[in-house]
Amino acid sequence: MDDPREHYGRLRLEKCRQALEKNHFEAYIAETPAAAKEIILGQILPKIGARTASWGDSMTLQAVGILDELRSNPEIDFLETFDQSVSRAEVIERRRKAFLVDLFLTGTNAVTETGMLVNLDQVGNRVAALTFGPRHVVITVGRNKIVADLDEAMKRIKDYAAPVNAMRHPDLKTPCVKTSYCMDCKSPDRICNTWVITEKSYPPGRIKVILINREMGL
Repeated sequence: MDDPREHYGRLRLEKCRQALEKNHFEAYIAETPAAAKEIILGQILPKIGARTASWGDSMTLQAVGILDELRSNPEIDFLETFDQSVSRAEVIERRRKAFLVDLFLTGTNAVTETGMLVNLDQVGNRVAALTFGPRHVVITVGRNKIVADLDEAMKRIKDYAAPVNAMRHPDLKTPCVKTSYCMDCKSPDRICNTWVITEKSYPPGRIKVILINREMGL
């Protein structure tokens, strides 16, 4: 018998996929992270013919395992924006250049059952690239990120995703690290600076969302 959790997740993902498609996103469902990688390699890349690529921070994307595939692909010039061997100024410059790549990959903080992507960023390069610049954007997202509506998405991000994300960076000294929920702080380490709500993909199909039937990321 099918695991009820997997069946439940699949039903929710299908409803979400249909809503995303109505909002002009190109949406896929993957049962596993490995299947998500195969969708990118076998379906998306051959169709878009990307020659340059980069990425925005995402635990889900890293777990999918696609980044090393792109880094080692001789036909793709991969722009690394998290290289710790270079200066912070060089990292920022690379993130600016990433707006001009053919393919930008990242995750999302939440996706609503009505087919919207909701994100909150510290620096803003991730959400900026999601909005404009790269010719194509691929989003990988676990089933745990699906929420009913915008209000639930924003609450999830402020009171769960953002505090936990701050906790995974030991150098950040935000109040939420101690309280576990948003304090609307004025800390210089604040990571909650720029909201982006993507109601529809423009142009249609530019943003491709892979919904994964697993609990992934924050």
